[in-house]
Amino acid sequence: MKSYHATSGGGLASLVLREHPDPRPGAREIVMRVRANSLNARELSVLRGTYALPVKPDVVMCADGAGEIVAVGDGVTRVKVGERVVASMFPRWHDGPFSWDVAAQLGGSIDGMLADSVVLPEDGVVRIPEHLSFEEAATLPCAGVTAWNALFGERQLHPGDVVLTLGSGGVALFALQLAKLAGARVLATTSGEAKANRLGELGADDVINYRDTPDWHVAVRALTGERGVDRVVEVGGGGTLEKSLRATAIGGEVAFIGRLDGGSSMIDANVLYNSIASVRVVAAGHRAHLAALGRAMAVGHMRPLIDRVFELADSVAAFRYFESGQAFGKVVISHG
Repeated sequence: MKSYHATSGGGLASLVLREHPDPRPGAREIVMRVRANSLNARELSVLRGTYALPVKPDVVMCADGAGEIVAVGDGVTRVKVGERVVASMFPRWHDGPFSWDVAAQLGGSIDGMLADSVVLPEDGVVRIPEHLSFEEAATLPCAGVTAWNALFGERQLHPGDVVLTLGSGGVALFALQLAKLAGARVLATTSGEAKANRLGELGADDVINYRDTPDWHVAVRALTGERGVDRVVEVGGGGTLEKSLRATAIGGEVAFIGRLDGGSSMIDANVLYNSIASVRVVAAGHRAHLAALGRAMAVGHMRPLIDRVFELADSVAAFRYFESGQAFGKVVISHG
């Protein structure tokens, strides 16, 4: 079998193809023939050496992967050979709060999914909804689950609630689609007219161009009759968190995903206090989130937005394209 390895901090130049013996499952383990992967901002963080969680040396890349079970070890009862499954990016985190005990992550402290075949614990996979292809299912474990957790992981989103999404990255697009599926009103920010039109086509009720309107939080409050939004899916980081708080309704929540802008800033304590809102850090999600996401997508016949699909042999080109920031939707690697 073949797999793509990289070195944390080594950049894209460290992404290399290696060959290994075919894997065999141990007790309560399965072998998945990987059929597709998708790329996330976390992969770029690993390559840049800025990822928040530990990364093993010479790690097999990618947290996201979907495929079919080709072998099972002794004692496996949850799944069987031939089933289509997607891997949970935290194989040991099945449910409940996040903790260091369940922090082992594919493509980080343990080898990931950018390989012909992988061995996984039987508890670390979820069946793929029937209406999704392998390429579509591969987009769910990181971006899809993160969006699900942001919207439903702690506080339930209700029909008629107002959600604000920032930008057009993978998490933001999933959050837009899922919020509309739940009957919410969605406001979105973006950087240009073309993206604004596409967000509108996906269901955004109002789109604010943050380049034309730097004080977009003021526009958000105006669009909500000065009430503010119930939930912000905050992916920007230090440069946007304070504005997100100013855009949030009393008793609302900012689901803090990460720091994609790479920036940092001191948050005015008065802004946090006066918002009477909460900030919840979202660390992707667990297997139960992944299963719930799949059920919701099946009922709503929702499909993720894919920008471009690369072949496995073109994995380096896929990473380079994703790194360019041109994609609107997920970048997927197909194994054919």
